[in-house]
Amino acid sequence: MVKTNAGRFFEDYQIGQVIGHAVPRTVSGGERALYHMLYPARHALYSSDSFAQACGLAGSPLDDLAAFHVVFGKTVPDVSLNAVANLGYAEGRWLKPVWPGDTLRSVSEVIGLKQNSNGKTGVVWVRTEGLNQHDEVVLRYVRWVMVKKRDTDAPAPDAVVPDLAPVLAVADLAIPKGLDFSNYDFDLAGEPHRWGDYEVGEKIDHVDGVTVEEAEHMMATRLWQNTSKVHFDGTMREDGKRLIYGGHVISLARTLSFNGLASAQMIVGLNAGAHANPCFAGDTVRAWSEVLDKAETDVPGVGAIRLRLVATKGGAPFDLRGEDGKYLPSVLLDLDYWALMPV
Repeated sequence: MVKTNAGRFFEDYQIGQVIGHAVPRTVSGGERALYHMLYPARHALYSSDSFAQACGLAGSPLDDLAAFHVVFGKTVPDVSLNAVANLGYAEGRWLKPVWPGDTLRSVSEVIGLKQNSNGKTGVVWVRTEGLNQHDEVVLRYVRWVMVKKRDTDAPAPDAVVPDLAPVLAVADLAIPKGLDFSNYDFDLAGEPHRWGDYEVGEKIDHVDGVTVEEAEHMMATRLWQNTSKVHFDGTMREDGKRLIYGGHVISLARTLSFNGLASAQMIVGLNAGAHANPCFAGDTVRAWSEVLDKAETDVPGVGAIRLRLVATKGGAPFDLRGEDGKYLPSVLLDLDYWALMPV
């Protein structure tokens, strides 16, 4: 009897299949310290208990993307161990804060399948939920991956492509209970800019950059218990390079966006996302943002702002696509999300 796990291949998935992922994870202040060590994370709500308490919360929760990485990492052995590429995200909602001491686990449901024309790979869509020790859903999102076939002669399944919302409605955003920015301290937050200071269509060059180091990206990926072979094993690619985990690029870009968006404190919705080009050690990641939309909420002092976050490894700020409509080779990430900001 084979004891080891080679991971699922495309023909191993079925519509409606529910996968309970292994190894629950209890998070602590250690995850926060390591997250802030690996990325230039400085948003005040996730750095200071007293700042978070002044904003109506019991204390400082775990960084929203750290929670995402923990939930995502659980899914890798079952969803993307044999993936060729992680293609995109949609309908992501942060439903409850994650607190130090919470135990997170992940469950995914297969909601879409489509074999590619080459007959060697197919696309798998899954809806993943991260749950805490009380069985409360803290995070829910859809992602789709291109996965290898084990047997190219295996028949193709009937194609099912899920109908996904292009943008989350503001009414669908979950604002943490008690959050109140009425007495928000802009000096402690790091910038004076508030929700009303941003205009739809405005673009912000975040100026700073971080050069990705081989050891750091592998340490980060191990922290999230992401086991995808392409991030660690140099023999998995013909060029001998280790591919940088896409979430590592997301966190680098988000934390770089502090310079210009210091008060975009909490990510509460993920509308869409694409890893446009691969990232490797030695690349210097920079970021820029575009304000796509703004909306009021019924919570005191809290506004919602929809942002496009673009990570690049060169090129001029605000360059995104070429004349052919395709992403430029310098673009690493194109992410569309909702954040909460003081009005």
